[in-house]
Amino acid sequence: MVRPIRQFANSKVLDYQITVKSMCVLWKHRFVLNHILYFPIFLRMTTSTFPTKTTLLFVAILFSGCFQTIAIRTMAGIMDYGFEAFNEESDTELAREALGANLKLIEALIKGDPENEKLLLFAAQGYNAYSLAFVEDDSLERARSLYLRARDFALRILGQKDGFRSGMNGDFETFSKSVGSLSREDVPAAFWAAFAWGSYVNITRTDPDALIDLPKVEALMGFVRTNDSTYYHGGALLFFGSIEGSLPPALGGKPEKARDYFERCLAVNKGKFLMTQVFYAKTYAVQVQDQELYESLLKKVIEAPSDILPAATFPNAVAKQKAQRLLANTNEYF
Repeated sequence: MVRPIRQFANSKVLDYQITVKSMCVLWKHRFVLNHILYFPIFLRMTTSTFPTKTTLLFVAILFSGCFQTIAIRTMAGIMDYGFEAFNEESDTELAREALGANLKLIEALIKGDPENEKLLLFAAQGYNAYSLAFVEDDSLERARSLYLRARDFALRILGQKDGFRSGMNGDFETFSKSVGSLSREDVPAAFWAAFAWGSYVNITRTDPDALIDLPKVEALMGFVRTNDSTYYHGGALLFFGSIEGSLPPALGGKPEKARDYFERCLAVNKGKFLMTQVFYAKTYAVQVQDQELYESLLKKVIEAPSDILPAATFPNAVAKQKAQRLLANTNEYF
């Protein structure tokens, strides 16, 4: 016969609840499936006092959320290998099909674990890559939407930091102070947030509301440059080279400073991350009207071995496509 639940409302019940919740916290933060081995031990401990039906119901309620979190975070760990494989893919059409489907899977997982930093970073990286590789050249409107989506996923990571969250929506001075509260471990999220935000601004230059955010973007990417200028093949240096190189001197652009950033970026990645040369040609060379440099940079990209940087085979394949397109349209720029 099942005894009334109230008979068990004593200190032992409280101890068992604390035990279960402690195990859940441990699993949530370490997400190691081997901890399930503790479950039979706990079950034996509780069945010595609780009737079987009550115990199973009690345990099922408390553990259901833990198992879901474990499953999602285990999946996030597996996706590390998926993104490595994606970046090593040389077939851009295959990459396009795979990335689109996986981005929706990542978003579904995020709904189940909204503060999962690994998944949020995957989403930010993925939407940045998808927009740059497959959308920006064909539809600026779609690209803008996807870049903002990428930015917001990355900002959700930074928004979990108390110092940043308090000022992330403020004016430039407040925002800049919030950026100062970040630490070196925040470099990846800061980079992908700034990359997406800066890309959005770059393709929305006719909108004053977009341009007014550029100082915030520069502050965020400046944090990356200061704390780890080598991150993502010198991505912060590439970013500032593109910014300085795309603006005419009359609007504050500094071509020679742009060239310095690009050369520093090439030194970091040894010329193997081919998107560096593409943006070098597209911005600086066009701005100073150096056609010889423009053509030389793009030809180097086209002629580079496809496996020059195995870990960046996909972005390099995209760079080759962009270089071919730019070279074919040389007369439009000179």
